[in-house]
Amino acid sequence: MNNATHEVFNQPEPLADYDAFAGDHALRAAVAFNAPGLDTAPLQALGELAGSAAMQAHARLANTHLPELHSHDRFGRRVDQVEFHPSYHALMEAAVAAGLHGTPWAGGAGAHVLRAAGFILFTGLEPSVLCPISMTYAATPALRSNPALYADWGPRLTSRVYDPPMGPVAGKAGVTMGMGMTEKQGGSDVRANTTQAVPDADMAEDDWGRRFRVTGHKWFFSAPMCDAFLILAQTASGLSCLFLPRVLPDGSVNAIAIQRLKDKLGNKANASSEVEFHGATAWLVGEEGRGVSQILEMGTMTRLDCALGTAGLMRQALSLALDHTRQRQAFGKPLIAQPLMRNVLADLALESEAATALALRLARAFDRPQDAHERLMARLLTPVAKFWICKRGSHFAQEAMECLGGNGYVEEGGEGVMARIYREMPLNSIWEGAGNIMALDLLRALRRGDSAAALAHELAPARGAHVALDRVADSLPARTEELATEADARRLAQDVALALQAALLAQTAPAAVTDAFCASRLGGRWGHAFGTLGADTDFDAILRRAMPR
Repeated sequence: MNNATHEVFNQPEPLADYDAFAGDHALRAAVAFNAPGLDTAPLQALGELAGSAAMQAHARLANTHLPELHSHDRFGRRVDQVEFHPSYHALMEAAVAAGLHGTPWAGGAGAHVLRAAGFILFTGLEPSVLCPISMTYAATPALRSNPALYADWGPRLTSRVYDPPMGPVAGKAGVTMGMGMTEKQGGSDVRANTTQAVPDADMAEDDWGRRFRVTGHKWFFSAPMCDAFLILAQTASGLSCLFLPRVLPDGSVNAIAIQRLKDKLGNKANASSEVEFHGATAWLVGEEGRGVSQILEMGTMTRLDCALGTAGLMRQALSLALDHTRQRQAFGKPLIAQPLMRNVLADLALESEAATALALRLARAFDRPQDAHERLMARLLTPVAKFWICKRGSHFAQEAMECLGGNGYVEEGGEGVMARIYREMPLNSIWEGAGNIMALDLLRALRRGDSAAALAHELAPARGAHVALDRVADSLPARTEELATEADARRLAQDVALALQAALLAQTAPAAVTDAFCASRLGGRWGHAFGTLGADTDFDAILRRAMPR
């Protein structure tokens, strides 16, 4: 007697054991454009690692076995430690070995573009662990304003060795850093912070410079097991940036009390915490009272990572949708052969490639700090890329999930990668300044230098590629010169982003991609949902380019 109740068929195989870099033609083109001649061997190795079933298993486990806070040991002593699943450490080790943290600051041509491309690849595997990686990247150059601190910490921040146990920096082969800026009452308004820092009565200055005692709290204190943190606190001169290590040079644990871990929508593998400082020891970084400007400089880099991270999540969601619809049969043929599905997938492919192009262009600006135009573009493009790419992320993930139907909505013990991506997407839009903050920051950036000329310079190489792009390129410089009211700032950020994306695609992508993007996003032939491209779109060419393998 046959007891089988059904036979499973027409269910796609998972997207695993593939080369995520080799199959990402958009990323490869963006790397070649922004860093010609760059050795991409590290990206090829990382692409194979990120697409491997073994690392995908680590990503699943790190997101299902969540970080656990141990505030006290069994004898009642305060320990304030967070325990992670071994898969979290395996992912962190891989990210550090790939140089996605502070390594680019050690130098090398194209180091920031190389790191940015790697960040995109790794995000497709697992974004949560990249929070401490990103903060280490942003915090490393800030320490240069305290040469003594940088002498001890700099080489370890750029090291490719992951060394997680707590201990004094002198005994560490590699370190990571976090940040603590926001408080309960202020959020993005850090000037409302109440945490106080007073000169250390026992020793107001030592080998690391001016020393303070910090009392107060932080409402979001991500990755509390990092080796050190940059925080904002009020000193006699105003809001200042301070360096606060977990373990002091003498081996004693600093007075940081972890109150609880956040229960978040996504970003599950990362431990985001609330903390209190009870006379914790910290050292001044930079000029006292100038903490806000220092934090804004670091925010530029973490905002870059928000754009890169969303571009990586978009690419992975698109890859999953393409791979699923290639295998899944419906109404007598593969889903990817159905006209409406082809329109949706092609539209998603355009959005994904445009996000990658803009994010990598921004990364290029950090490789050329001596170039005045690149410095201006870093200031302008950061809020633009952070606003637009991250704002598109959640809509993108929802549409990609719909391509998988009910299978995309199912978590299934962490096996449902699309569901994990969907939960992760809003974070990059919120973290490091939500949409309104970015739009207002663009208005501030436009007041620096000749922004209109800089944008015209960026758009000039794409002149003649498409009539809709030419029309926007003619009008945009005047709009930036006139600035905009706060109420119009989001519209301006959107239009600058779309124009720059179109210009970059005209220089890096096939004509089919550029034409479809310009006709839809700039030419008024696009609806209010993905899948509304014109019938004359070259769907075959766009989908061939986007296939992950």
